[in-house]
Amino acid sequence: MSENTNRKTQIGLFVVLGGVLLLFIIMAFGHLRLFSKTREVALVFQNSISGLSVGAPVNFRGVKVGSVKSITLHVDPQDRKAYIPVIITLETEQVHVVEDNARGKQINLQVMVDDGLRAGLNLQSLVTGQSNIELDFDKSVPATLHPRITSLPEIPVRLSAMEKLKNTLEQIPIKDISQHADTALLSITALSDSLHQDLPSLIASMKKTSDQSQETIQTATETIRDLRTQLDVTLEKMDKLLDTGNSQLEMRGKDIHKTLASATATLEALQDILSARSVDRANLDAALRDIAATASSLRGFASDVERNPQLLLMGRRP
Repeated sequence: MSENTNRKTQIGLFVVLGGVLLLFIIMAFGHLRLFSKTREVALVFQNSISGLSVGAPVNFRGVKVGSVKSITLHVDPQDRKAYIPVIITLETEQVHVVEDNARGKQINLQVMVDDGLRAGLNLQSLVTGQSNIELDFDKSVPATLHPRITSLPEIPVRLSAMEKLKNTLEQIPIKDISQHADTALLSITALSDSLHQDLPSLIASMKKTSDQSQETIQTATETIRDLRTQLDVTLEKMDKLLDTGNSQLEMRGKDIHKTLASATATLEALQDILSARSVDRANLDAALRDIAATASSLRGFASDVERNPQLLLMGRRP
């Protein structure tokens, strides 16, 4: 009897130890916090939260600070809109506040919301489509609260990157782009047909032009070669002419020197003759005076003859 009792006691201890070990494993590897302090906060979405489920993690820049507790749907008959309040559980032990003399070390959710704390839907995987909640500071998003939907403290929500992309894609005029693309394709088809018809003649014309260009280039090359030959001959003749001119200048240099010397002597003789004290100039002046007197007498005689032509026959009477 005592052996059975001991065996049952051992089995019971084994089961208890196994349960404690199992609970420890669950708490260690399943992130189960039975005695941690938590706080419930509401997030109110109006867009689709596809992929978000109860138990999804709530992260702040990649750090897990909580999880999704519940997801419900509320319809407001006043504005005829549907709201999706998501209740999340924040683990306050995961967030530590730097000590401040004014605020202390307590987490003030309203102050954080005023500082720009916002929540958004984040797609974890494109394959599975699972989503989570991502918290971050973004003062550019206005703080829109919904006191009629939930009585819990609320963190304003912001559009996720996928929702922003979706809104951007919805604003793209796909229909107009499609019409323009069809028009462009028709234009390209018409251009292709036109090129298919005109391209052979164009290629033939280009080939003909190329052949003519080659002939022109060959003719120009031959002409340039002939001109070069003639230019060489001309340059040789010019060289000979220059050599001949140089030799003739050398030969005529002495004659020119003699001529210049003779001209210089003649000028000196003329200067001597025309000098005021020169005898030759005095004789020349006297001869010029005699010639002038003779000319004056001839003019007087001519005047008398004009008045009385008989003087030529009878002469002057005394």
